Amino acid sequence: MSRWEPDARGRLAQAALELFAERGFDRTTVEDIANRAGLTKRTFFRHFADKREVLFAGQDEFRAGFVSALADAPTSATPTDAIAISLAAVGASFEGRREFARERRQVIAANPELQERELVKLASVAAALADALRGRGVEEPEASLTAETAMAVFRIAFERWVADDEQRDLPELIAESLGALSRLASTP
Repeated sequence: MSRWEPDARGRLAQAALELFAERGFDRTTVEDIANRAGLTKRTFFRHFADKREVLFAGQDEFRAGFVSALADAPTSATPTDAIAISLAAVGASFEGRREFARERRQVIAANPELQERELVKLASVAAALADALRGRGVEEPEASLTAETAMAVFRIAFERWVADDEQRDLPELIAESLGALSRLASTP
């Protein structure tokens, strides 16, 4: 094994997803992942704290992407419009990552512990969005309702996006989900 390999992190992530799909998350070890990637356990731990982090690495950046896009929305935007801008920006950041997202979703769906971790991740984004909305002067309960609704819209659009038969891009599905929500909210 050579001391330096290009894209070790990417190779480790791909090896992990393959092994999680073949053997299941619980029956895959860090050593298995490193061996599949042609790297050492030590190299694995330089990139990831544990095997769960292969699936959840970038969680802080994910949350920050929502908050940053919300902060960039015009101050004149309504809370709903500002959230729509945030959702669209984050959705666009997933361009070219559909296959990884599909594989990741399958691994998470097969493991209750990982499902819980995913829900915690989304709840942390909702809390950060609610804080950002309050920072924009949005009162409660509107700030929390808007943030929680945003995460529901994102989650539903994302699930549709990673479906095997879906070809549309994530921002389009987010916009469609926002439109459906708007129609529901205006229905007597």
